[in-house]
Amino acid sequence: MSVLPSVDSALGTIGNTPCVQLTCVVPPNSARVFLKLESLNPTGSYKDRMALSVIEEAEHRGDLRPGMTVLEATGGSTGSSLAFVCAVKGYNFRVVSSDAFAKEKLNTMTAFGAHLDIVPSENGKITPQLIPCMRERARQIATEDKDSSYYYADQFSNPDVFPGYETLGREILAQVGEPIDAFCGAVGGAGMVMGVGKTLKQSWPACHVAVLEPASAPALTKGHGGEHSVEGIGIGFPPPLLNKDWYDEARAIDEGEGRAMCRRLAREEGLLVGTSSGLNVVAAIQLAKQLGPGKTVVTGVGQALYKILDLDSKGNGRGAEEGGEKKVREADCVCIFGQVMDGGRGFSNAEE
Repeated sequence: MSVLPSVDSALGTIGNTPCVQLTCVVPPNSARVFLKLESLNPTGSYKDRMALSVIEEAEHRGDLRPGMTVLEATGGSTGSSLAFVCAVKGYNFRVVSSDAFAKEKLNTMTAFGAHLDIVPSENGKITPQLIPCMRERARQIATEDKDSSYYYADQFSNPDVFPGYETLGREILAQVGEPIDAFCGAVGGAGMVMGVGKTLKQSWPACHVAVLEPASAPALTKGHGGEHSVEGIGIGFPPPLLNKDWYDEARAIDEGEGRAMCRRLAREEGLLVGTSSGLNVVAAIQLAKQLGPGKTVVTGVGQALYKILDLDSKGNGRGAEEGGEKKVREADCVCIFGQVMDGGRGFSNAEE
């Protein structure tokens, strides 16, 4: 058994996550499906890679200097990752977020020392207007700063996210090997899918890259946004970093199918994941069935599940916001700080 060497700081634990082949949820006569366990990064998200890249690229250019405050608008995963990196490096961090996102995510940011500005949502829903409103508030804060004391990370438009995700692509190539016939991932800011997609296509040009969104918010597949409950993705507009040179198709996935896949992954594969990761696996299996035996599909777990799984009396999962039959708790998931999180929302990806 190989043992990882010691590292100088917690930042050295980012990356080098395992990649596992799914054996139970993939139907016969399908391609192999591999799942990159990005939930094993320090904050439980692949956004740790991006956060470190964004901060260090800004430091190298001199845009971010000691004493400055990092500023970002985020629904949670990016905020937790930036708060973590800023804590280790000694920067203050201010985040514009919303009450539409899981309080566990907001609590995680606060635990790392972040200052939160909360933008009210419409009945707790992620609407097409919410993310633009949060971004505008962050830009306003940066513009009104007369002392240039803020560095606005701006994950949705900042190409500094790519170096962090290109390392993820190289890890996939080293772990799975070539050829990788397809890769898919849910899109928020699109940095992860673009960074990984570019890296895979440079090594294997025939790799089919699919970007995913909730079917109820089809900005990429139908040209309009919509309300949904999958945090971190489906931002209501095509993200600026989305480059058609590095993906082949946009695919809409039903939220209900994603949640059902989360339950199957827990019960059949021993993997606790959030809803956006469930969407990833649903799409990966669709691609695996299309490609057939002898091919390889890769996707990832974007975020650890910091929640309790709410099940009704028949064992069917329901969101805590939904009505219905009496619920029982299937499993208690303990967060990285050792406290049991209450019911409500799972941690999903990032944004993407």
